[in-house]
Amino acid sequence: MLKAFGIVLGMSAALAGVAQAAPTEVRIGVALEPPMLDPTAGAAEAIDIVVYQNIFEGLTRIDQNGAVQPGLAESWTISDDGLTYTFKLHDGVTFHDGTTFDADDVKFTFDRILGENSVNAHKEFYTPIKSITVVDPLTVTMTLDHVIGRFLFDLGRGDAVIVAPESADNNANEPIGTGPFAFVQWDKGSRVVLEAYGPYWGEPVHLTKATYVFISDTATVTNALLAGDIDGTNNFAAEALAVFEGNPQFKVLVGTTEGETILATNNRKAPFDNLKVRQAMAHAIDRKAIIDGATYGYGVPIGAPFAPHNPYYVDLTNTYPFDIAAAKALLTEAGYPDGFAATLKLPPVAYARLSGQIIASQFAAIGIKLSLVNVEWAQWLEDVYTNKDFDLTIVSHVEPFDIGNYANPDYYFGYDNKQFQALIETLNGTTDEAKRKELAIEAQTILANDAVNGYLFELAQTGVWNAKLTGMWQNSPIEGLVLRDIAWTE
Repeated sequence: MLKAFGIVLGMSAALAGVAQAAPTEVRIGVALEPPMLDPTAGAAEAIDIVVYQNIFEGLTRIDQNGAVQPGLAESWTISDDGLTYTFKLHDGVTFHDGTTFDADDVKFTFDRILGENSVNAHKEFYTPIKSITVVDPLTVTMTLDHVIGRFLFDLGRGDAVIVAPESADNNANEPIGTGPFAFVQWDKGSRVVLEAYGPYWGEPVHLTKATYVFISDTATVTNALLAGDIDGTNNFAAEALAVFEGNPQFKVLVGTTEGETILATNNRKAPFDNLKVRQAMAHAIDRKAIIDGATYGYGVPIGAPFAPHNPYYVDLTNTYPFDIAAAKALLTEAGYPDGFAATLKLPPVAYARLSGQIIASQFAAIGIKLSLVNVEWAQWLEDVYTNKDFDLTIVSHVEPFDIGNYANPDYYFGYDNKQFQALIETLNGTTDEAKRKELAIEAQTILANDAVNGYLFELAQTGVWNAKLTGMWQNSPIEGLVLRDIAWTE
């Protein structure tokens, strides 16, 4: 995608002058331009990077530790059977066009999500809502048809932000929410500009203006940072971070994302339906070599599909430690003493193609000969995700708390374990946090022991920011680049 960065550079001197005179504005470089600005109508992460918790808010919100916090709902109660949630809404909230937020807007939002013509990317999260009742302007109840342990988290996703009937149809291009920042303009191919919303109901923000500048090229981002044309970026290319490390004008923030990078395995297809084969592959994986080669050392090793920053995470990386002798022995036990040949389909992202080359070399040491097949995203989605026509692939799963995919035997990697499916059903029906953590750890352990996929590393978030900026999120537990705490210091 071509970016008209020259337009931005033409304004850089003026913007820099304003920033020096009154450091209350920020210009942030982001790699991808969103296809639209309505997070309830599109799945692209680039949408939430701009609008989540900035323009739009939900009943709850997810904080930088991945925990649920009050949002437009100041409090809630849950019935003893776990099926009815009663939300008390904040008073005095307005949308950016001046219209009042109340319980009718909540009902409208979820009726719209659940409607027959809904284009919500994750409607399935909200289909258990059986009824929504407006009790009074500041009270709304939701009744579920079964208990959902993560319901409050799901209400904090970008898919569930509250929209108004007066403006919902235009949110794709002119978003109007209740957040601390209001949409000003979108120069397609160049930038989106937001300004602080004066009548915002919550804590005042520090910034008066934020500009998201679309720059896809690493060299261009580097030059823009060094020249002061942008003030930071939340996810800079790891291979170029050395330019900024040790430079007192910048701070490098390295954290984790929700991107669990896996060697996805077709569990329904021989020889990968054989546990010993999957265990052999797990023993043949040297995570450190992959992380050093594919992420320049910034990835975090994982042994199951959970992010290390998640409160439910357990370190299972030693379930099958790197051990070539053990891998060869397991292949022999499985009936493949000389190994076998397979294909590895790689989507067009650097972490996948670099990891693929390293894994092919590692697997060759135990006799598994991989043919690397580079595919574009459209072909990957058709071949791998939809048609399940693959042996192995490498991809990062970036959705928070998506371990439930492993309970779906029709999901693309075809894992079918009735014990695990029952466990996830129990987890989904549990609201007690201590019990949920216990069940989540048990679920991770089953997946690690079954070597369902090759668990490689968590994608790092590698931000580069002006050293005088504070309040940026180090980790990325949910899609978004939240502005509310960002401020300039002297």
